[in-house]
Amino acid sequence: MEIGTILGLEQLTWGMLAFVVIAAFAAGWVDAVVGGGGLLQLPALLLIPGIAPVQALATNKLASVFGTATSSVTYYRRAKPDIRTAIPMALIALVGSFAGAGVAIILPASAFKPIIVVALIAVALFTAFKPQLGASTMLRFHGKRHHITAGATGLVIGFYDGMIGPGTGTFLVIALVALLGYDFLQASAKAKIVNLATNAGALLLFIPHGAVLWLLGAILAAANVAGSYLGSRMAISRGTNFIRVVFLTVVACLIVKLGIDVWNENISVALDRVSAAGGT
Repeated sequence: MEIGTILGLEQLTWGMLAFVVIAAFAAGWVDAVVGGGGLLQLPALLLIPGIAPVQALATNKLASVFGTATSSVTYYRRAKPDIRTAIPMALIALVGSFAGAGVAIILPASAFKPIIVVALIAVALFTAFKPQLGASTMLRFHGKRHHITAGATGLVIGFYDGMIGPGTGTFLVIALVALLGYDFLQASAKAKIVNLATNAGALLLFIPHGAVLWLLGAILAAANVAGSYLGSRMAISRGTNFIRVVFLTVVACLIVKLGIDVWNENISVALDRVSAAGGT
């Protein structure tokens, strides 16, 4: 029996499966270090012939949940993040992701992508020209003000994850570094816990609709877990400078990816208008 038949995708070949598994491993590594692994895993899934976009999204979330759970546990054991900040932030982010998903039904993601590109460029420049940013933990707020700021950050980024998604982990890291004052290692550790909650929330919406490809998702989850374990161990052992370099690389990739999306969408709109004008 062909592998595609077993996994519920008739046109899936062994070669394509190997490609997607490698992408899932790489995505787990990137996600564990600084977030943004969806840039690799989701596009790879969408290349599978015959897969529906909702199946790709749901299966991507299944693999990501296991990956982020693995990196969360690894960071917790070795970096000892403050869960008094991370857990409430994660729960609020879960609420935000549901709200974002509701808005996504009404407003297209294309309406927000230009804003996200500008924000990412600002983040990249800010990080590149402030080399001491995230080098050590120097909390900017304390007590109730710290937790309110963390909760608001979780709500906004959770909303973004539910509405659009790419780079959620990356936004979490920079928010924890720039707004709250954590170093890159502690920020990455907390970001994993919050990202686990937003991934789980999205998956809970996909499962009742039967969108998850369970066998394929299980294979990708194993690859994602392996990548996440390796990535989190490397991040912990190499420290904040290593994470900062990977962070800037991922942000640059996000800018290119979303910039191309905005360009293609604008070209498509322009062509539709020209076609409509010609028809009249």
